[in-house]
Amino acid sequence: MKGRRRGADLEAALLEAAWTELTERGYSGLTMEGVANRAGTSRPVLARRWNDKAELAIAAIRQQMAKHPMAVADRGDLRTELLEYLELASTRAKGIAAVFTLFSSEYFQDTSSTPQDLRTALLAGGKETLRALLDRAVERGEILEQNLAPPVDTLLGVLFRHHVLMTFSPPPEALRTAWVDRIFLPLVKPQEES
Repeated sequence: MKGRRRGADLEAALLEAAWTELTERGYSGLTMEGVANRAGTSRPVLARRWNDKAELAIAAIRQQMAKHPMAVADRGDLRTELLEYLELASTRAKGIAAVFTLFSSEYFQDTSSTPQDLRTALLAGGKETLRALLDRAVERGEILEQNLAPPVDTLLGVLFRHHVLMTFSPPPEALRTAWVDRIFLPLVKPQEES
């Protein structure tokens, strides 16, 4: 007979069940009862940890994000690091798609929040990996800080999110490479004097 789950094991199981419900049913189909049933527990067990399904959805998405960290080591070359960053982001594409179900649902009405509030909640305590890569490249002299003015500094993230939103799939490698080589790097690298 399987022992009773407690503490971190129970919370991980609940968040995994919530994640499965969220990816299968979207935010509008997510219920505390459905998560409790999938996790083999009761609704009061969930209610002791999360006040409502909005909090539960955020916690489940954050757990998935933690499973796929976006840490990119210093490779000494921005192009290499950007391609690695986009590859890691591609492993999160399913999670990004789940996040977008929140945008097309009653989440914002339930929480009286904005998309920026949602982004802040999801990134709470985390670091902006792309910005860290760009700062490192500036320090190495590969790119110029003044070339990172908005919207250039967030361009790759915007392109990636747009693709995932429109297709619910990660961008293929060839497209990611084109974004880096043909669009982003020409905008940020120092112009060679003629």
